[in-house]
Amino acid sequence: MSVEKIVLAYSGGLDTSVILKWLAEEYQCPVIAYAADVGQHEDWDAVREKGLATGAEKVIISDLKEEFVRDYIFPAFRANAIYEGSYLLGTSLARPVIAREQVRIAEQEGADAVSHGATGKGNDQVRFELAYLALNPRLTIIAPWRIWDLNSRRKLMDFARAHDIPVPVTKKNPYSSDENLLHISFEGGILEDPWNEPDEAMFKLTVAPEKAPDRPTYVELTFEQGTPVAIDGERLGPVEMMQRLNTLGGENGIGRLDMVENRFVGMKSRGVYETPGGTILRAAHRDLETITMDREVMDIRDSLIPRYSKLIYNGFWFSPEMELLQKTMDEAQKTVNGVVRLKLYKGNCVPVGRRSDNSLYSESFATFEEDEVYNQADATGFIRLNSLRLQIQALNRK
Repeated sequence: MSVEKIVLAYSGGLDTSVILKWLAEEYQCPVIAYAADVGQHEDWDAVREKGLATGAEKVIISDLKEEFVRDYIFPAFRANAIYEGSYLLGTSLARPVIAREQVRIAEQEGADAVSHGATGKGNDQVRFELAYLALNPRLTIIAPWRIWDLNSRRKLMDFARAHDIPVPVTKKNPYSSDENLLHISFEGGILEDPWNEPDEAMFKLTVAPEKAPDRPTYVELTFEQGTPVAIDGERLGPVEMMQRLNTLGGENGIGRLDMVENRFVGMKSRGVYETPGGTILRAAHRDLETITMDREVMDIRDSLIPRYSKLIYNGFWFSPEMELLQKTMDEAQKTVNGVVRLKLYKGNCVPVGRRSDNSLYSESFATFEEDEVYNQADATGFIRLNSLRLQIQALNRK
């Protein structure tokens, strides 16, 4: 394979540092190291220096935090996206924004190839490459983990030492993790045995629920057409919104998840996640919908959530079916305006109040006290008509 220039999705870690050097040697062409800032805690100066020292022609660090929250997190949460009933898709949502920028840089820099550090066993290879192919199918895709002979941790570290690439002390960090503004994930190490409880020292974003404050924290979230715009009446931008929610959730031990999920490639994988702000956001949004969405609209929308979420998880963000579903989800959000009050307490996030100018809740209809708007006798015919098929079946059985 002959390529002229490669843009590598680069993190500065061991794997992508080895890949950077390997690409330069294998293809004898310039390699641009591209790092995406999606909210992870990182020393970006160190990432730049290491990339250049490892042989990158150029290191490009793109701040994608605003775009990530505005164009990926918020749309997904307007749809109440959740994978297999538990996972709020923190890693899955970050991949398309990273890939889009990588393709843009490749076009800007005149590169004809893109590369990533995802292994041949995981979901990320699918997510990155489906995005590349959807955005610019003319780019050559290089996936080192699927073609090189550095197929073990020992070989990887031997290569790194031979090329003076710093090797981290893995005993201090025995997990594979991914962090962004929505979550942090942990895989591997002792977590590969699904019976093992995660080590408390592993968690970074949340305190243990039992160590959270003994007094509840109350917070109010304001939404406009399903998008959060304010906390306790203070309007915030997308990045500030997620940062504030993450702090509130983390302090109160909210957002931990331990699950075994089904990867797109076919195997089951155990993952531990911290999604403090996202957990609060979804609970508030879902609650506001209860008073602002028509029952049948909500029923149809809810039936689409598993399909929508699976598209995100499997890497089909840039697909025509995803575009169609997003338009549908957003159309259903036009009346989702208002405020939700939540009680945060020792790992729990409980909605305790909600109000909206678009509320469909009517106290005069719902009251158990005497009213003048609802004729209870009407329920007799309603019940008998709905039971007609049941009555016919019962008569047939006899």
